[in-house]
Amino acid sequence: MSSPFSALGIREELVALLHQEGILTPTPVQETAIPALLQGKDAIVQAQTGTGKTLAFALPILEGIHSNKSYTQALILTPTRELAIQISGELAKLAPALGVSVLAAYGGQDVESQIRKLKNPPHVVIATPGRLLDHLRRETVTLSSIRMLVLDEADQMLHMGFLQEVQAIIDQCSLKRQTMLFSATMPGPVKQLAARYMDVPEDIRIRSAAVTLDAIEQRVVDTTDRNKQALLLAMLDAENPYLAVVFCRTKLRAKKLTEALQETGVPADELHGDLTQAKRETVMKRFRSAKLQVLVATDVAARGLDVEGVTHVFNYDAPTDGDTYIHRIGRTGRAGESGVAITFATPRDRMSLETIEQKIRAKLKHVPGSKYGVGQGASADQDEPGKARPRRTSDASSRGGARAGGSRAGGGRKSGTGAAAHAGSASRSGGFGRRDEARGTARGASSRSDAARSSSSARSAGARPEARVASWSDEPRGGARSGGGGARSGGGSARGGSAGAGRGTAARSAAGPRSGKPTSGGTRSAGFGRGSKPASSGGRSSSPRAGGAKPGGRSGKPSPGGRSGGQGKRGR
Repeated sequence: MSSPFSALGIREELVALLHQEGILTPTPVQETAIPALLQGKDAIVQAQTGTGKTLAFALPILEGIHSNKSYTQALILTPTRELAIQISGELAKLAPALGVSVLAAYGGQDVESQIRKLKNPPHVVIATPGRLLDHLRRETVTLSSIRMLVLDEADQMLHMGFLQEVQAIIDQCSLKRQTMLFSATMPGPVKQLAARYMDVPEDIRIRSAAVTLDAIEQRVVDTTDRNKQALLLAMLDAENPYLAVVFCRTKLRAKKLTEALQETGVPADELHGDLTQAKRETVMKRFRSAKLQVLVATDVAARGLDVEGVTHVFNYDAPTDGDTYIHRIGRTGRAGESGVAITFATPRDRMSLETIEQKIRAKLKHVPGSKYGVGQGASADQDEPGKARPRRTSDASSRGGARAGGSRAGGGRKSGTGAAAHAGSASRSGGFGRRDEARGTARGASSRSDAARSSSSARSAGARPEARVASWSDEPRGGARSGGGGARSGGGSARGGSAGAGRGTAARSAAGPRSGKPTSGGTRSAGFGRGSKPASSGGRSSSPRAGGAKPGGRSGKPSPGGRSGGQGKRGR
């Protein structure tokens, strides 16, 4: 059986395993790197994330392992726990059938359990620098027989301060080894590391940044720090992402923003260095299975994160340099699919944006926050009291979540999976009610009949929507939303079934979560929409704030699992 991978020198047994995973065609980085690596040459491979780098070094390693010899022959060094988990997951799909054993060693795991496994040395070890040094000090692992060494995400490894650890590890490896260095960028320290430890390396550069970015619609929304939270809620309504990653500058900001999103009923959680390993794995499992819609993350924690179905990236805090920008927005638009990257920019971010534009060699499109009803210049229609901003229809095509079928290229997604597999019919229900003037925090959704009877009076009285009700069901996503309880009296136009209540974008104060005070615009009430049933069909809903209830979660058919990545040095 002949295939493009066979032409690169991959044996038929391994090609058959790739085909079982739906991987039929190599990516450019695989086409270029694999032949050189199979010849045993040292190589510096510069390519962006999401281009198939993992298989570019994993396949040559699997080809070079002597499965009948019981010692560690290959070491893959990664900067983060999540990236180690991701790589070991990819190898686990192929290695067992070849008789190759693999072990991932990273912080947050039980070290005693790792020691027991290392007593029977695995053929391949995937490790973070800190945990591997721990094992070296304990003398529970030996690197003297390493024949293949991979430094993955080398630029990030050094950026995180691992230079001394990396040097100490390499010094213990066999001198008769093949060294493979993979990096998205090539700063000075990475070049110096290569010059010191590599023997006349092949220089392989995949100019894929432009191609990767071409698949991503990039926008800058001009705003202020005060309006960022309301703007994010408004844009989640307007964009209706299938899965979104929101980047914050610090762990504290990520935590505060997550709390604010959860209070408004958005299925969100945080990913940063303060989380325990068990919590991090739980969060990523929920995000990969689409039980979360929004993942709020820091740069270090999300490094290398690769989850299928991420349609949007929001730079809540603008990155300060071009490399960070590329790494962030590279969480979407992966493996030939499209994505959207939105950067919130304040006046003080002007210099950072100029730096980013120089890096990507393109001008970023700017739009005002008022376009989404937030900040100065917001239209009267968008800010009209008692009038919710309609959300787009939640079918797969309008969400940007549709996935075309077909084969994967070099480790891309399987055919027939992704957001399209979840497309179905779902409705959104929401209601409007008068604000409780005495309490200032009326919660819960009004009934559809109440909404129909009172919409006219509510609008004339300037009532704002109540607190939003997160409503999720087991139904597949997509389909029409119903809202407001039918035709609106006083408005003169029939609106039933086309728009539900918003997330609380204009109403929510930018002062921060859990303030204990009602917002100036009152509180909102609405169903989330994605995957929710109309009230008449028995869809579940819950009020996120009434009676101490927590925001409603969501269950549904899980999306195909993706890979996760990112955490800081020493458990950050």
